[in-house]
Amino acid sequence: MTTTTFPTGTILGYPRIGRRRELKQALESYWRGASERAAFEEAAAGVRRATRERLAALGLGRDDSSIPESSAHYDQVLDTALAVGAVPARFADVLDADGRVDLDGEFTLARGDAERAPLEMTKWFDTNYHYLVPEIGPETAFHVADSRIAARVAEARAEGFTTRPVLVGPVTLLLLSKAEDGAPAEFSPLDRLADLVPVYVEVLRELREAGAEWVQLDESGLVSETLGVDADTVLEATRAAYAQLHSATDRPELFVATAYADLGDEAFRTLADSGVAAIGVDLVRGSAPSAEAVAAAGDVTIAAGVIDGHNIWRGDLAAAFATLEELRAQGATVAASTSTSLQHVPHDVADEPQLDARLASWLAFADQKVGQIVTLARGLTEGRDAIAAELDAATAAAEDRAGAPGVRDEKVRARTAALGEKDFSREDAEVREAAQQTALGLPVLPTTTIGSFPQTREIRVERQRFAKGEIDRETYDGFLREEIARVVALQEELGLDVIVHGEPERNDMVQYFAENFDGFDVTVNGWVQSYGSRCTRPSILWGDVSRPEAFTVPWSSYAQSLTSKPVKGMLTGPVTILAWSFVRDDQPLGETANQVALALRDEIEDLETAGIGIIQVDEPALRELLPLKQADQADYLDWSVASFRLATSGAAERTQIHTHLCYSEFGQIIDAIDGLDADVTSIEAARSRMEVVEDLEKHHYARGIGPGVYDIHSPRVPSTEEIEQLLETALEGIDSRLLWVNPDCGLKTRGYEETEASLRNLVEAAKTAREQLAQNA
Repeated sequence: MTTTTFPTGTILGYPRIGRRRELKQALESYWRGASERAAFEEAAAGVRRATRERLAALGLGRDDSSIPESSAHYDQVLDTALAVGAVPARFADVLDADGRVDLDGEFTLARGDAERAPLEMTKWFDTNYHYLVPEIGPETAFHVADSRIAARVAEARAEGFTTRPVLVGPVTLLLLSKAEDGAPAEFSPLDRLADLVPVYVEVLRELREAGAEWVQLDESGLVSETLGVDADTVLEATRAAYAQLHSATDRPELFVATAYADLGDEAFRTLADSGVAAIGVDLVRGSAPSAEAVAAAGDVTIAAGVIDGHNIWRGDLAAAFATLEELRAQGATVAASTSTSLQHVPHDVADEPQLDARLASWLAFADQKVGQIVTLARGLTEGRDAIAAELDAATAAAEDRAGAPGVRDEKVRARTAALGEKDFSREDAEVREAAQQTALGLPVLPTTTIGSFPQTREIRVERQRFAKGEIDRETYDGFLREEIARVVALQEELGLDVIVHGEPERNDMVQYFAENFDGFDVTVNGWVQSYGSRCTRPSILWGDVSRPEAFTVPWSSYAQSLTSKPVKGMLTGPVTILAWSFVRDDQPLGETANQVALALRDEIEDLETAGIGIIQVDEPALRELLPLKQADQADYLDWSVASFRLATSGAAERTQIHTHLCYSEFGQIIDAIDGLDADVTSIEAARSRMEVVEDLEKHHYARGIGPGVYDIHSPRVPSTEEIEQLLETALEGIDSRLLWVNPDCGLKTRGYEETEASLRNLVEAAKTAREQLAQNA
């Protein structure tokens, strides 16, 4: 065991996809067989090397463990699961004779294959990052099964760096896992903690041998009250795990990092008493430990998360430093840290020259946040006067932002102030159902898709040509109409009952709206990893929001002119627009949500006027923003549900309002889903094999529901028989009058060959299910 000092300034993680998405490109090239394994591994190593060099250039130390070794090919949870041998029995054939998984085996777990669905995905705490859910059972054979993390530490050593490897901690790994199929009903993955911790001991020894002086164990499971395990059980598991890890010899020093919510004094004391050398606390979403807890912690270093790793605002640097000084005055050994990993923000504001210079001065992406940490660390070492100029500059930027034009729009604020109860409710659901059946005439088990169709290379090329001015608006719009006509014809040929226009005009389901609303701006290189190779560019919501003119109506109207079947108008809901943007932090989220909702309400009114009878308002992020603390959840659910209802409650009773929700623990928010008062809700269910049906049945859910039968996050094509089995499961708990048949999510990232094959199987399975229902009747 080492006795090195914890760095005075550090970050909990850094974007790992590459400044120009180099890792994404390498992954996708390898997956499609265009490059060899050696080329992929060389590209991945290049991204890691560039990250270390960049962080050192920004001021983090090359040899003091302040640079985290936080890369991953696909997902950090998968990396940790592989390191400890947590591979479910259904993937036993990907293991070699020593129980190890190679690169192709890793991607089989992540993406599935022709015979098997991949590991389930769900949201990482309250972020838009999706992690792969480990499957753990009573017989899971934990062992040191993968040495890639140690190899990266050794790689860094060879390049002259002493980095800090990052793993998901043992308690959080088990809290985030699900019981393997076939496990007893009473089994919980946390039951296996005593078997898992000795393997962590061996992994830590391996890391020390590779050159690690500190190791970061991410234990954000300790802050969450949404994981289905009571706090006392979690704390007892933490005591047991870290007592054993602390007593291990030949290991790095232990830094336990928590993020995304308040750790609380009891959990802080539990960690401090366990003998860990440093504890990371999120002081953006949470509060500092009490003076009593600090005093009791002794010489444990508090890595104070005073720089927001979750949003992009420059923030109040003077207040952050004051927090550090206060903790030090209480006797704490203090380090400046980010509140979370910086994987949730883009690389560099300097990569966005098209942004208004005034707006850019208010922002801090990952590199600027590293600079803030370096500044605060210097202040801790040299005193406040040494960084006075930097503190003053940050304060001036915040003051400028508060008074800038557009941040407040009095017309927008007058409209929200005038809202009344009637603005948040529609006609009774039974009345709506009858009116919609008359207007739409849909069959039992209607088939549809979630909205987007594959965004082909040709679409992307034409969009870029238009953006560069190489083609004019008329030419570009003509191309889009041709694409819409082709997609509509394909859906009619496939036999889908409700048609979509395919969204070829949309670069992203949030950015497209940001580009058409006032109060937003967008980035060019602001990529953030969502899962695997999938990246998004969150928009920047900096001011009061309004909609200047209708923008989805022309495309939906054109599609409707091509078919006698109903066409869905496609909108993104207010909560999701907030969740997948970097949102202003100078007013309550509920106020901003209502501004966005009113802008959407205007668009819905125009869609209705144009003859669109089905309008889908997607809220895939509804569960994502649910606070991790139960005391905060009721308020969130109140304003989030209200904003959706505000957006949709102006619709006529004959207009069928749909919504869509993504990977979530739906049972935790089923009342809120019901409260949205949507006529039809589609949800992701294929990877979890219709687990949500039990929640719906217990709730006596009585609205239209489309649990996905085709997992679009994997390239595999589900067979007709597989979809039939999923529909059979769904019909065991859902009235056929309410059940819709649809994929899990939009088809934007898929190719046409797999999409057509999958949708043919979906339509065929729905026909078979209808025939069976008719026979049973």
